[in-house]
Amino acid sequence: MMVSSHIKEVSIMRRKLYGNNISPACEYCSRARRAADGRVMLCTKKGIVPLYHRCRRFRYDPLKRIPYRQPALEKYDAADFQL
Repeated sequence: MMVSSHIKEVSIMRRKLYGNNISPACEYCSRARRAADGRVMLCTKKGIVPLYHRCRRFRYDPLKRIPYRQPALEKYDAADFQL
């Protein structure tokens, strides 16, 4: 009983921001940063690489992820809320 509750706690702690199914890409790696032109990454291990390059040294950094823009809300007027 004690072991199963510990396994559940560990699995909750290991969940990543934006889910666990993140495909590795240098764009989200903590070892790389975007170059001045914005089309390539400067990696500490591999040097200059494309944005979606991946290697075995990938380390996910959730702060580099740019979220998608939220859809615009619909416009309502007072007539929509009357009975």
